[in-house]
Amino acid sequence: MSNQQSKVKILNAAVLVAALGYFVDIYDLLLFGFVRVKSLTDLGFSGQELTDKGLSLQNWQMFGMLVGGILWGILGDKRGRVRVLYFSIALYSLANILNGFATGYADYAFYRFIAGIGLAGELGAGITLVAEVLPKNKRGLGTMLVATIGLSGALLAWVIERYFPWRECYFIGGGLGILLLLLRISVAESGIYQQVKENKLISRGNFLSLFTSRDRLIRFLRCIFIGTSTWFVIGVLVFFAPEFGKAKGLDGILASNAIAIAY
Repeated sequence: MSNQQSKVKILNAAVLVAALGYFVDIYDLLLFGFVRVKSLTDLGFSGQELTDKGLSLQNWQMFGMLVGGILWGILGDKRGRVRVLYFSIALYSLANILNGFATGYADYAFYRFIAGIGLAGELGAGITLVAEVLPKNKRGLGTMLVATIGLSGALLAWVIERYFPWRECYFIGGGLGILLLLLRISVAESGIYQQVKENKLISRGNFLSLFTSRDRLIRFLRCIFIGTSTWFVIGVLVFFAPEFGKAKGLDGILASNAIAIAY
């Protein structure tokens, strides 16, 4: 640990931008779960279609996040964490504004896909930047701040959904991201990234390198399994709590309340 790194404060610009970006990220990521029934009903769907189309749209968002996770990871290594952080925020903000203009299933699915690509980049770039900027003894606290502030975005989405039409909910989410960009908080690239960038012998942005080392691959798969189980609970069981409740003979369950309680 360098003397310069050990003097870095926990609540620095990198942590602040990563936390606020994750706050808006979570708001936008979960917003579809809050407005799924509202939006699809307004677009002319009903009955079983609310579940089928909702699940399909959720899958398009997740497919976008899969693509975005790989894309932003490669770009983060090649172009820097800060650029990816800001570009991903810009992309999901604009995409969510477009969601508010959806007129049918096809364009709604396309907008959710684009939003998913953007949503996948912010947390990965933000957490990587925070971990590289902070010294080892402060990284846990730094990532805890990012997660705590970020996850509260779900509660904001819950409140906004209660008082605004579904299109305005998307506009507000996109506006929050653009507002964050307009604040123009200056964030410097991490020293670790700069050192790696200057070392021409180190390959940057090579996705296939995940599969060239058995130890690295096992750690990668473990992370996937942890994330898969967590998202299964939120993205399936909680998002579709009304349907699961109805199958058990329970009425009056709202997905918005289920998501808010879970978070």
